[in-house]
Amino acid sequence: MVKGHGELGWAKSASSAVGFLITKIADARPEPFPSFDQVVLSFSELVAVVDDSRYERWRQALSSVQSIYLIADTKTEHLYVGNADGAQRILGRWSEYAKTGHGGNVALSELNKLDFTHRQYFQFSILRVFSPGASTAEVDAAEAHYKRTLLTRQFGLNRN
Repeated sequence: MVKGHGELGWAKSASSAVGFLITKIADARPEPFPSFDQVVLSFSELVAVVDDSRYERWRQALSSVQSIYLIADTKTEHLYVGNADGAQRILGRWSEYAKTGHGGNVALSELNKLDFTHRQYFQFSILRVFSPGASTAEVDAAEAHYKRTLLTRQFGLNRN
């Protein structure tokens, strides 16, 4: 069958395909982006969103907005509220968590030092989104509001 752009594709069994040069392996079916208020990801799902080609639509959406996000530690039941503002956007910020397990946050880094596998208990969600042009002051004020409301400085993982 013709796939577009002049490419042809045929299904072959392994024994009959011996000797064929593989030039491309098609991506798995793309994962649709739900909506910002429906995003809830485990740590392993976050890593997939950052690295897996099936999540390209997610990466496009997450790189387009500033946001206030929540990390819930499902083992300790502690919460962390953070913001992703400026050019970094939510995808940039969450990519750091996927890479390091703590994103440079003091309390999460402490947990990571005690137990490298603790990151498996983190759940990521989005509390609020802002347009790319929202001011840093507006995003910071919203972050402070959520920290006060969810008591994440007193009983959670926020140290500031």
